[in-house]
Amino acid sequence: MTNAVKIETVENVAVIEVSNPPVNALSQAVRAGLADCVAQANANETVQAVVICCEGRTFIAGADIREFGKPHAEPSLPAVIETIEASAKPVVASLHGTVLGGGLEVALGAHYRIAQPNTRFGLPEVTLGLLPGAGGTQRLPRVVPVKMALDMITSGRQIKVAEAQEAGLVDAVADQDDPRTAGIAYAMTLLSEGKLARPTGALPCNSAEDGLFDTARATLAKKMRGQFAPQKCVDAIENATKLPITEGLAQERAFFQDLMNGDQRSALIHAFFSERQVGKLPEIKDVSPRDIAAIGVVGGGTMGAGIAVSSLLAGLTVTLIERDQASADRATSSVSKMLEGSVKRGKLSQAAFDDILANRFAATSDYQDLANADIVVEAVFESLEVKKDVFGQLDAICKPGAILASNTSYLDVNAIAEMTKRPEDVIGLHFFSPAHVMKLLEVVVADKTSAEVVATGFAFAKKLRKVAVRSGVCDGFIGNRLLSHYRQAMDGVVIAGASPYDVDRALVNFGMAMGPFSVADLAGLDIGWATRKRLAPTRDPREMYAEFSDRLCEKDRFGRKTGRGFYIYEDGKPSADPEVLEIIAAERTDNGVKAQEISDQEIVDRYMAAMINEAARVLEEGIALRPLDVDVTLLNGYGFPRWRGGPMQYADTVGLDKILNDIKRLSQEDDFMWQPAPLLERLVAEGKTFADLNG
Repeated sequence: MTNAVKIETVENVAVIEVSNPPVNALSQAVRAGLADCVAQANANETVQAVVICCEGRTFIAGADIREFGKPHAEPSLPAVIETIEASAKPVVASLHGTVLGGGLEVALGAHYRIAQPNTRFGLPEVTLGLLPGAGGTQRLPRVVPVKMALDMITSGRQIKVAEAQEAGLVDAVADQDDPRTAGIAYAMTLLSEGKLARPTGALPCNSAEDGLFDTARATLAKKMRGQFAPQKCVDAIENATKLPITEGLAQERAFFQDLMNGDQRSALIHAFFSERQVGKLPEIKDVSPRDIAAIGVVGGGTMGAGIAVSSLLAGLTVTLIERDQASADRATSSVSKMLEGSVKRGKLSQAAFDDILANRFAATSDYQDLANADIVVEAVFESLEVKKDVFGQLDAICKPGAILASNTSYLDVNAIAEMTKRPEDVIGLHFFSPAHVMKLLEVVVADKTSAEVVATGFAFAKKLRKVAVRSGVCDGFIGNRLLSHYRQAMDGVVIAGASPYDVDRALVNFGMAMGPFSVADLAGLDIGWATRKRLAPTRDPREMYAEFSDRLCEKDRFGRKTGRGFYIYEDGKPSADPEVLEIIAAERTDNGVKAQEISDQEIVDRYMAAMINEAARVLEEGIALRPLDVDVTLLNGYGFPRWRGGPMQYADTVGLDKILNDIKRLSQEDDFMWQPAPLLERLVAEGKTFADLNG
């Protein structure tokens, strides 16, 4: 027995209680304590039943993340669960809070399960590139339908008590608030009814409908393309329906170890930890954020309305400003429609919807209505002069201590801050569209932004349930600066001989959510066009500049919103456009370029080399503080495949020397575009990785 687990006998029931706050994770001490206490209970002649429960706000909520990446310490979780399942005396798991991962596997090792009414259950290992490795794939389909087990394990989704009880995962729902009391009462009821030990592994596996596994594999191949873990989950569950429990468990463990040693698991664990580390900044350590309750939003277009909705769903009060009342009314309609979508998806009750529009949202044309806002987010047209004008008005109206934030995607936040007498209160908050859906929020710190305002920006992001990344000031910040470079590389690939459709296909197959030309159509080609025209006076004459995007814009082809861009959109579905290929071919001819065959791998190599090289410059300039900040930005805002961990993790995986060699090879074609970043060269020379810089 350890301090993390204690045992007490109540009449003829041994109560084993886990206490490992905050989430009773399965540390080595908890594992050892469980095994020891179950053995003690079985050796005690007065004990007739065993209850496993937990102190605090939850039952065991999974593995101890502090042990990730460290040598394994005995006893293993599978061995502990086998000890529980082998108990000669009936074992009851009394559940509450979130019963996740190894916690649910422990519960499945028990013979009976009783749960509090608000308990949730899940096996989320697939989100970390793994499968349940302590019997979850073998025991779950023995207590719930195989189709449900497949869904839970391959998606990682959580289910509520009602669904769990109906399926057979839970035997009873408690009517006592205390899991310990409920577990003892249920154990005594079982004894009075003469119930004996009921090992889950001894139960027959539920049968699967014909074709279930083949259908699941095909579906997952599309939905979670390129990922190994979901397919291994299917294999393991199919084994449960065909093999004896001992063989199924052995196969499950072998699959688990294979995945544990794989690059995808490393990448997903990296993503998991990076998203928890990204907000830990030296400049805001021990700095208290300002209170945020009332939000102002200037601009009621798609972005402004999305920011308003995101804030309203977080429980904040929002005042939205438009240039006139007719525009304010349109913004109200946009906000209402977005909120109605949340009601339809079950994310918002009708009563809450009504309360928001009646009491927590207003759209007007009077800037004076922002006088009491705690933070104002400007989301107007991407013009420095327009934004400067807005900030001049806000500076005159907003109360002392109010934070003035710009949602600019590219522009100089320092120049915007100069329009106020409070530059220390000015910050960039770069939301991504649609703002009420996308998780990423770049917190852009200007030269004079105070630490308190930075801390408030991160606290605001947390309130909105967004992942915040700190960025310094430069054109495009972290994400859009990288985008401009890898998009330029892809323009070069197209001029060299590939089509936009080749590029998109290769990168989607690589794992990107969308290809860059599909993304451009979605965002609107006019946005990139405006940026190119803004930067034209500063463009270096040595820079390769592809004009085909400009030619499309000159024809008023701005993407999805006009029905034509790089693709033709009929009924919302994209299809290739021969006219685009003609425009590109004409540009090749004008420049004396003979089209060459370019492989999908070469497209991916150029794309990643451009992204990683520019990211190295962003790091060296201090725009991003750590490589993990770059990874979190690309994962949450740009559709980078999570199972690759982000561009910096990818670079470490394939080798920085490979990336550097690709850049040097490409520099023979274009020594302006493909100049190796000094940081990348230094890391290769020193035999280091980007991960070495994350400390």
